[in-house]
Amino acid sequence: MFLKWGYFTYRFRRIVPLVLVGLILLLFLAFGTRLGDRLSQEGWEDPNASSTTAAAVEQEVFGRDNSGDVILLFESPEGIAGEPYFQASYDHLQALQAEHPDEIAEVTSYFDTRSPQMITEDGTTAFAAIGLAGDGEQTLRDFRAVEDALVPDDLPEGMTVEVAGATAVADALDAGMAEDISRAEVLGLPFVAILLLIVFGSVVAAAMPLIVGILSILGALGILSIFAGFLQVNVFSQAIVTLLGLGLAIDYGLFMVSRFREEMDKGQPIDRAVAVTTATAGKTVVFSALMVVVALAGLLLFPQAFLKSVSYGAIAAVSLAALLSVTVLPALFGMLGRNIDKFSVRRTSRRGRRIEETLWYRIPAWSIRNARKVTVLAGGALLLLMLPIGGIAFGGINESYLPPTQETRVAQDEFNEKFPQFRTEPVKLVVQNADNTQLVDVVVQTRSIQGLTAPMSAGQTVDGTTVLSAGIADRGDNADVIEQLRAIEAPEGVELNIGGTPAMEVESLEALFHMLPWMLLYLVATTFILMILVFGSVIIPAKATIMTALGLGATLGILTLMFVAGVGSGLLNFTPGPLMSPIVVLIVAIIFGLSTDYEVFLVSRMVEARDRGESTDRAIKLGTARTGTIITAAALIMIVVAAAFALSDIVMMKYIAFGMIFALAIDATVIRMLLVPAVMHLLREDNWWAPAPIRRLYERIGGHAAEPSFDDEVETAVEKRDDDGEVVDLDSVSVAPDTQAARGGKTAGQDTELIPFTELMKRLNEDR
Repeated sequence: MFLKWGYFTYRFRRIVPLVLVGLILLLFLAFGTRLGDRLSQEGWEDPNASSTTAAAVEQEVFGRDNSGDVILLFESPEGIAGEPYFQASYDHLQALQAEHPDEIAEVTSYFDTRSPQMITEDGTTAFAAIGLAGDGEQTLRDFRAVEDALVPDDLPEGMTVEVAGATAVADALDAGMAEDISRAEVLGLPFVAILLLIVFGSVVAAAMPLIVGILSILGALGILSIFAGFLQVNVFSQAIVTLLGLGLAIDYGLFMVSRFREEMDKGQPIDRAVAVTTATAGKTVVFSALMVVVALAGLLLFPQAFLKSVSYGAIAAVSLAALLSVTVLPALFGMLGRNIDKFSVRRTSRRGRRIEETLWYRIPAWSIRNARKVTVLAGGALLLLMLPIGGIAFGGINESYLPPTQETRVAQDEFNEKFPQFRTEPVKLVVQNADNTQLVDVVVQTRSIQGLTAPMSAGQTVDGTTVLSAGIADRGDNADVIEQLRAIEAPEGVELNIGGTPAMEVESLEALFHMLPWMLLYLVATTFILMILVFGSVIIPAKATIMTALGLGATLGILTLMFVAGVGSGLLNFTPGPLMSPIVVLIVAIIFGLSTDYEVFLVSRMVEARDRGESTDRAIKLGTARTGTIITAAALIMIVVAAAFALSDIVMMKYIAFGMIFALAIDATVIRMLLVPAVMHLLREDNWWAPAPIRRLYERIGGHAAEPSFDDEVETAVEKRDDDGEVVDLDSVSVAPDTQAARGGKTAGQDTELIPFTELMKRLNEDR
């Protein structure tokens, strides 16, 4: 199937790129350019949770709680209540509300209420709470409309104004993510281009993976924008599309270009080189992408819109990367031919050394000779790295995800410290259908709750609904406080719903842990089935699953040491603490997909060698040697792309980026070069075992015998060219089997030498 597809793309090599590139550009221009206006800051909550119900009831009855949208902290060492500071603050707030009536719904401040709770005991700091008019995404737009006017230009000497609040924090996080994407484009792409140039030594060859990467991102952003038109798509998904789309698309392009040049080096005619590349590397790319897509699709099992939207974007990016790699690239190869090496920057021969002399052959050979020691030591080291996972802690998204020195983070920390009773993350108890006696009963029960900044207080009652609220002194006690609230006995006929950000975080975590075992089962089962189809074995997929689990566990252990325990936090400028549970689920899906991705590229070449009759150990060495440079380059490129995001100001982006970096580094060294060869050597012939029906299915979809042998009659296209070198016609001729010597055949343990077609015809004529 893939061989025929390769010939098809060659035959229509001028039409295929024109059609696909045109469609992607149209998709991006029509939809992708509007993505920024369609993205949401929301989607972190479980839509089926009690906290979601509580929020809906509160908003329906009382309207949106906008009291914590924007906080202005007014400070003066001489006392903010004195002149001229008090009057300047009062006048500024009055003018701000008058100039922005459409964006600001209300302003409550010390300067118009004289409330002692809104000024510190020493009198140096007071605050104003600004409620924005809009709901949902309009809230952020309202903030951006008034942002420049929040801090006055003509402050009295010795007075400062700082901006905090939930919407200000959301805006800072949003700005940080936008900067991450820009950094990846400005820093990541040039470094990736340099790496590709080093790997291929040719400008044209290096450009091929970049073309796939850029087109994949543009197309994925267009698709994501379409989804955002009728579904909630979190702003975070755009960064994930860029990160995964760029990295994997370039990886796939790298494997395709490498295989095409390998076929050209064997002297294959251009059309046949294109077809064999598509039938081997192309097939591997498609199945590899399928496994990544399967891993990302596991996120759709969870109720949070955030995880679903990230899954949409990432699946679109990976699918497009695979599609372009087996359509546009083969067509470009067909047009370029030997010009794939044009504009070379170095003069080195790719046929200078025997494969046995390469480092990538010698390392697995050493691992095979010391298989038992390597298995115990490498496996034991990975198990040790898993131990810190026991200290993992979970929380929600808040200002602590910003750098400690970021101005909004500094202001929010100061506000939380000086006015803990007004924290912007109160826990709430929504009481419905209660009379006065029943309401008093509920309030009395809340007085026994430990861990609050103050007893829960009740606002007004409207239509039989009352909201009790209070802050939680320590975020680490969120789960304990929620459990205490759940223990409250509701009077007969009274409905209680626990709400607020702390409840949302706790219930989101519970939903994730409920679905996580099912996600893992789904990942293992689906990737296992796909690997059976790729490898024609049931033992290799089982081994691959164990290798992936070891790499994933080790990576999560390192991430826990960094982001929860705080190792390196000072150097990397972030605050350690609980992790967002959706981010942990996301990194599990990404790492599982990437680890399986590289396993497919590595083992597929081993299976190719085995299908040609090589011994198990020889197949292991050849497969590792042939993919060594390319997989290492692919891992380095992914690491470079991830490193651009590792510089992020946002902790959750650092977490994902460093997770990818560590996972790739472990996979490309310890697992691929040492552990896999050692374990496969110990398994010996059992590696290739599969029931007869599976073997038949494997052969039916092409197996790894897709690279044609001259032992069978082969249909070959012969090009006729005009004086300018353009192809004017294709004649098909059959090359019948001839003597083994004339065909440059192989003996046991040797690589097949494929003779250029013109040389083959010359030898046959000489024989006659």
